[in-house]
Amino acid sequence: MTSARHPEHGVENLCPAGTQLYERALRQGQVNRPDADTAPCLLDHGLLQPAVEDPDRLEPVAPAVALHRLLRMSAERIADERRREERLETVLGPLMRLDGSGTATTDAPALTVLDDKDRINTAITEALADATDELLTIQPSSNRDRRLTDEAEAIAVARDQALLDRGGRIRALYQHTHRYNPYATSRYEQLNGDAEARTLDEVTDRLIVIDRQVAFIPANADRTTALEVRHPALLTHFVTVFDRLWHLATPMYPEAVQQPSLNGITPRQHAIASLLIEGHTDAVIAHRLGMNIRTARVHIAKLAATLGSESRAQLGYLIGQSGILRQEGTAE
Repeated sequence: MTSARHPEHGVENLCPAGTQLYERALRQGQVNRPDADTAPCLLDHGLLQPAVEDPDRLEPVAPAVALHRLLRMSAERIADERRREERLETVLGPLMRLDGSGTATTDAPALTVLDDKDRINTAITEALADATDELLTIQPSSNRDRRLTDEAEAIAVARDQALLDRGGRIRALYQHTHRYNPYATSRYEQLNGDAEARTLDEVTDRLIVIDRQVAFIPANADRTTALEVRHPALLTHFVTVFDRLWHLATPMYPEAVQQPSLNGITPRQHAIASLLIEGHTDAVIAHRLGMNIRTARVHIAKLAATLGSESRAQLGYLIGQSGILRQEGTAE
């Protein structure tokens, strides 16, 4: 019963009980068989063997003899694995030429699920380590977002700077609310190279594209799972979407451009007006524009005061009558 409960392990991971009993056997020249009940691994691995004259006594096998035997067994296993590899190559090698892709599939898969944040960060870091061309990122604002720790921020800056030092380029898209973040441009100010940032009222969900060879996108709502994308058609689509948003965005770094106000209506209020006439609630508007609901309501109140509205229903009507959304569309 005791032997059955002994944990299985290899001889290279000899358990404490086995180590102690083997040392005692070497010092004394033998141990009683019942003593081995606490460490049956010694018999299993051939470190103890029954005495010829008395099977109830166990004698230790000399460590040098045991080591030689175990190394020989290991070498034989390695040789068997190599022969197995050769047989696999002989069988499957010719079949790879019949594969519809026309290549031996040694490339990374088109889609890979990364199921925790550590795996996500590791995959991004490894992809950036090999990058030489360009990093494209879309970073939507979120009430869950927090500034990175000093250590994490330093790692991120060093990672970005390494790409810039190799002659790469960085382009990042944020929401307009990012302009009012005290850390909005701090990372870029630490970088030396071709790094730019622009902002929009609304952006897509988080996106990272590296050298147009690999992209990372969220795979669930809380961003604890991601997809690593290497499919050429999807990468082309991501880059096209990014470029179109980039041309619509307002520069933030290295030189910030202020958004113009029209007839007393700020760009922020223009964006809110557009969502209001679509019938969205304050909570949805705040989420879409990357602000908290209290800030959204302050902007709505200011917009209502500017247009002379006394109710939510009247505000929607006055927005439509004022023509401010048409003005917004021609303000570029």
